[in-house]
Amino acid sequence: MLHLEHSWSWLAVMVGVLLGARPSACRDLSGSRPNILLLMADDFGIGDIGCYGNNSIRTPNIDRLAEDGVMLTQHIAAASVCTPSRAAFLTGRYPLRSGMVSSNGYRVLQWTGVSGGLPTNETTFAKILKDRGYATGLIGKWHLGLNCESSNDHCHHPLNHGFDHFYGMPFSMMGDCIHWELSEKRAGMEHKLNVCFQIMAFAALTLTAGKLTHLTSGSWTPVVWSTIAATLLFVTSYSIGVLIVHADCFLMRNHTITEQPMHFQRTTSLILKEVSSFVQSSAGRARTGCTGITRKRWTGWWILDTLDMEGLTNSTLVYFTSDHGGSLEAQLGKEQYGGWNGIYKGGKGMGGWEGGIRVPGIFRWPGVLQAGRVIHEPTSLMDVFPTVVQLGGGEVPQDRVTDGRDLLPLLLGTAQHSDHEFLLHYCENFLHAARWRQRDGGRLWKVHYMTPLFHPEGAGACYGRGVCPCSGDQVAHHDPPLLFDLSRDPSEAHALTPDTEPSFYHVMDTVARAVEEHRRTLIPVPLQLDTLGNIWRPWLQPCCGQFPLCWCDREGDPR
Repeated sequence: MLHLEHSWSWLAVMVGVLLGARPSACRDLSGSRPNILLLMADDFGIGDIGCYGNNSIRTPNIDRLAEDGVMLTQHIAAASVCTPSRAAFLTGRYPLRSGMVSSNGYRVLQWTGVSGGLPTNETTFAKILKDRGYATGLIGKWHLGLNCESSNDHCHHPLNHGFDHFYGMPFSMMGDCIHWELSEKRAGMEHKLNVCFQIMAFAALTLTAGKLTHLTSGSWTPVVWSTIAATLLFVTSYSIGVLIVHADCFLMRNHTITEQPMHFQRTTSLILKEVSSFVQSSAGRARTGCTGITRKRWTGWWILDTLDMEGLTNSTLVYFTSDHGGSLEAQLGKEQYGGWNGIYKGGKGMGGWEGGIRVPGIFRWPGVLQAGRVIHEPTSLMDVFPTVVQLGGGEVPQDRVTDGRDLLPLLLGTAQHSDHEFLLHYCENFLHAARWRQRDGGRLWKVHYMTPLFHPEGAGACYGRGVCPCSGDQVAHHDPPLLFDLSRDPSEAHALTPDTEPSFYHVMDTVARAVEEHRRTLIPVPLQLDTLGNIWRPWLQPCCGQFPLCWCDREGDPR
């Protein structure tokens, strides 16, 4: 049960952040600062949801949220993969500004035991709201780094970014965590190790044969070392799956590992139990928390019903979204496991195509936001930062560029148009596309500078490659760029040309000037996801036992 004094306000985020606040002398539209519940799903395709057009999968609780609130139809993630998108969500800034991108193919943080992560000089909305009296917490997926120089310095940990409480997965929930056939990195690593083993084994056999037939002279040392190397590669290739599970698939409560590896079958119940415990302990004190949501089973209804039972619904702003689009490459045979992006082209990992970056966006605040409203203006996940900061009585930092815009006027209907005239779409640190909301004509233009080459040719994704690349010979560079009118062609099916669109060159010039102006605001920073910050280091590996024997179960039976 939820036991919160009505004089206290709180904010919560699932797979994002749960936050809470103390009362303030400053009054907002509802008479006091609202409770805020932010729900972020992982890899959730916009086409997976009933209120966004899906008529085959039932999502009654999300649909109920949309019916009671405001639905955004052009809500855009700042990146098409987890780590940079979540960094932008928390900071309100393009991930390139914080260095939460790479330049060499590492799209997200690859291991828990790496030094890369959200820099400590970045300001999250959790930090600001905590200073304004909010008790902050995160329950669910983090995937923004953990340590810098040792296995317990926790420089990138949620508690070092404004959260009072953390429970969940510091890395991510991967198919590798349950030894599933759909593998994010195990299968690729096994293949590479097997190739290396075969080369080394062939070298060992060749050297041995040469020695036995007296075709080669010298010592047996090369034979011994090549044989040892081949043996190690063979053993590693067969044990890499187990190593990944122990290295990356574990749960933490604050700075303590509670389950390593985690037991997937009970992870959801443990997270829900933590949410319940977190909220119950909030009596007389505001709290913040974050919880993970899987694509197949949305558990946010439980918290929404709790709000109803406790009479907190009318004083709570609820937000639901996804960090990016569904993964089209996540297939086994004819079965699609990675989500559906509806009418939109592309998916997860594709920097510019709509399917990878257009996500659900639903806000509910009974008595303040008009129920059933639908907004067709371009908005961004980065907009959550200034929106909740100002609702919570904080101020947006003035010492840095903030790319998000306060959504409240648009949500209330006091503004008819989004403050975003332009939005840019990066893939790693490469600009793939940009959109322009033409205010004097109402048209929404999309310009693509680079697009991935789908595989096989004619397909709609990069099948067999896990994820589409951002650069290299598998990416097409367009000169002139591709142009689409999203207001008439949201599926990006028909590229416009100077012959078919009289405004072609005007649009290109306008967007090019906006891109140049944006680039002048960029300040070079270390790229956290490049090789140096994204290679596994044993001394950074969190371990609840004596490394490398990392095993513990401090959770007990969640029932």
